[in-house]
Amino acid sequence: MDFHDNHDDPDDTVVSPAERARAASRSTWVSVLVNVVLTSVQITAGIFTRSQALIADGIHSLSDLVSDFVVLLANRHSRSDADAEHPYGHHRFETAASLILGLLLLLVGVGMLESAFRKLQDPASIPTVHYAALWVAIAALVAKELLFRYMLRIAQHVKSSMLVANAWHARSDAASSLVVAIGIIGNIAGYPLLDPLAALVVGLMVGKMGFSFGWDALHDLMDRAADDEEVAAILKTLRETPGVLAVHDMRTRKMGDLIVVDAHLEVDPSINVEQGHDIAVTARERVMQRHRVLNLMAHVDPYHRPDRDHDTGGR
Repeated sequence: MDFHDNHDDPDDTVVSPAERARAASRSTWVSVLVNVVLTSVQITAGIFTRSQALIADGIHSLSDLVSDFVVLLANRHSRSDADAEHPYGHHRFETAASLILGLLLLLVGVGMLESAFRKLQDPASIPTVHYAALWVAIAALVAKELLFRYMLRIAQHVKSSMLVANAWHARSDAASSLVVAIGIIGNIAGYPLLDPLAALVVGLMVGKMGFSFGWDALHDLMDRAADDEEVAAILKTLRETPGVLAVHDMRTRKMGDLIVVDAHLEVDPSINVEQGHDIAVTARERVMQRHRVLNLMAHVDPYHRPDRDHDTGGR
């Protein structure tokens, strides 16, 4: 999920790293509590009610619990100050955490698929599920949906892609619990294959989401540019800076949930070096105040004639 710059939105304010860290810690600990309860109840109930789908859903909740601790670890390290080895700080710990979450989901999904296929190859071994499994699945569905809405609201407020990924992980659990409930209903109604089929669907959902999160994080680690709308907003701020006559060769790259920008600013060639430097400093301050920009490296160039097509942005 992307967060675009929109000055007309009263909620679109710059969130401090400390506030983002507090929000991440608070929402993640709530998720830890919920997932500890769900994992215990689902796996235990799945064993006693003989529901493979409910056990698979419990393992999914367990993967959520592990991912919550990954988020807490990344949240702690991403706040570390810049040092000699990491002059831009440690913001990519969040991106690395998103990559780990994606890989974790992918592995869990593959494991679920393997288990479900084994059951489907031997239909005679599929037991009838006790109706108590249905009530557990419904309770888990409600709990996960409420957790998703809470976590997504927090993530959008602090504009954290890592927290958004973790929130949608909770939503994937809610969707999987719905599938599990349907499979259990079918099993109880006399269609035993529906329980392992539900486990199979859960595995596919988990694996697909894991691949999506991991692929996005991998691109961010390879210096993917900010999205087009955010690039355009930063370019607009630079062009509106007093003294900046044109902008060219602007490039952006993701640094966790922040952006690093390089840009060439064209100024009046008749001014002195100090005046050109002051314009670049002003442009940098404006961009960092209005956008999720960690740093802007500005190169000052003399302005050329307007008929030359050079006032371009970039990514």
